[in-house]
Amino acid sequence: MEYRRLGNSGLKVSEIGLGSWLTYGTAVEKEKSIACIHKAYELGINFFDTANAYNRGAAEVVLGEALKEYSRSSYVVATKVYFPMGDGPNDRGLSRKHIIEQCEASLKRLGVDYIDLYQCHRYDSETPVEETLRALDDLTSQGKILYAGVSEWTAEQITDTAHVAKEKNLRPIISNQPIYNMLVRYIEKEVLPVSEKHGMGQVVFSPLAQGILTGKYKSGQAIPSTSRAANQETNRWITSYLNEEVLTSVQKLETIAQGLGLKLSQLALAWVLRQPGVSSAIIGASRPEQVDENAIASGFTIPETILEEIESVLAEINGFVPIW
Repeated sequence: MEYRRLGNSGLKVSEIGLGSWLTYGTAVEKEKSIACIHKAYELGINFFDTANAYNRGAAEVVLGEALKEYSRSSYVVATKVYFPMGDGPNDRGLSRKHIIEQCEASLKRLGVDYIDLYQCHRYDSETPVEETLRALDDLTSQGKILYAGVSEWTAEQITDTAHVAKEKNLRPIISNQPIYNMLVRYIEKEVLPVSEKHGMGQVVFSPLAQGILTGKYKSGQAIPSTSRAANQETNRWITSYLNEEVLTSVQKLETIAQGLGLKLSQLALAWVLRQPGVSSAIIGASRPEQVDENAIASGFTIPETILEEIESVLAEINGFVPIW
């Protein structure tokens, strides 16, 4: 496993991270979840991502239980705040009240004294950015969080926030967590260059496009019964990928991967990591073998000629916009 700095910070995270969206505390039973987390740690994965909103804290509980046997300094745990955690008017967003209360709740569920990376899960247009940044800055001063990040913020929002932090002498945001994969590339145009300018690294989610880029879904074939797409609890975002145009192109990508002696999932992860602005690609896994397979992508460099071949295939589905 290789490691990269998270933006301009001194924090180093594994090129492959393990996430818990739609898996741990939700669709994957506890024992399998813990087995996946342990396998990841054994392989050198040190970056574990979750959120308070993942099944109302259940994912944080599972992650905390799985990591408790390891030295706290040996792993980086990231969680998030923004989405509703109750029915009250202050049980959501990025107000000082919600951030402080949810940080305390996440610390208890994770069973740790501090959170390495505390992320604003979405942008809150109803709360002044300065209020949010001051709450995060205070939590950092108290030692309850070490770094702050955001998720799915636009280039404009990132720029405005960076300016406020500098103007008010507040600690800067060091990361952004956007969706990024071969099929969804919107961050390349503005988010990546703006983030680099302000010293932020990307910890991208869904690098395998909800499993589409594993090659398990074939054009003209039935959806595998054990797959995410067949699970009513987790298939909300994957169905938009399941069209003939996308699946046909994915089969071409799989052929390219085979030519390199790789599985499609490994090629897809290496493709995401080709971007120097990407600090880590966050995978999901329901079985330890999947973690084993995906970890191989770390450190693999795709030849330039192959990158050009991939671009040619991806150009065929340039207008594809998934629902997620």
